[in-house]
Amino acid sequence: MTRVIAITNQKGGVGKTTTAINLGAALASADLSVLVIDLDPQGNTTSGLGVERDHLQASIYEVLLEQCQPSEALCPTEIANLHVLPANRSLIGATVELLEVPDRERRLRAIIQDLQTDYHYILIDCPPSLGILTVNALTAADSLVIPMQCEYFALEGLSELFNTIRRVRSRLNPGLEIEGILLTMYDDRLNLANQIRKDVSRHLGQQLFQTIIPRNVRLAESPSFGKPVLLYDARCKGASSYIDLASEILASARQRAVKVS
Repeated sequence: MTRVIAITNQKGGVGKTTTAINLGAALASADLSVLVIDLDPQGNTTSGLGVERDHLQASIYEVLLEQCQPSEALCPTEIANLHVLPANRSLIGATVELLEVPDRERRLRAIIQDLQTDYHYILIDCPPSLGILTVNALTAADSLVIPMQCEYFALEGLSELFNTIRRVRSRLNPGLEIEGILLTMYDDRLNLANQIRKDVSRHLGQQLFQTIIPRNVRLAESPSFGKPVLLYDARCKGASSYIDLASEILASARQRAVKVS
């Protein structure tokens, strides 16, 4: 059964795109079929997976507005079982055009229903806002990964995100879960980072992933080469941390399967 995970936080620069790219690659390296949907008009997930965002024949924009079929916009990556549904700046228009569309919050869910038989995991990289595109992602998702940078304002804005999650659960997607909160850009040499880790753990407890994504030069460099870090430098700490995160998510999936059975 396909698991749809939205990667979201309205605060920018916390590692959403890095997580979408590298979690997708790590899951695909476990012989799973994975689709990453780029729902951010910046298109950084698209380019970070080696797809030229300025020369697309079709993108998530055309798919959302029913101008083409999802299969017409899918792009392969260097990893055989990892695909991307790409985005570019044209997606900015969808934030306005979708407001005039009936059932606008469920457009992405309908698209995913047509695609999910082909994939074990579908990851959605959300824009850094709580607008109509993010609401579409939350409506379509089974669960959320919420990246948080290890900085002073780490908890700032989470209450607004949690309020949005509650509204989506009450109106659009009652089964929406939090897969986990992911600490990113962690530097264990800094007292501040260690203190923030303790504070977040105290406030959020078991919602936190055990995996923490470190600050890592190779991880930061890899998008400029259009590669997940697993292809750029599989031996670096950034690569191993995303493999650990994928393992943690797969372990949770096995636990859910046992409970259902």
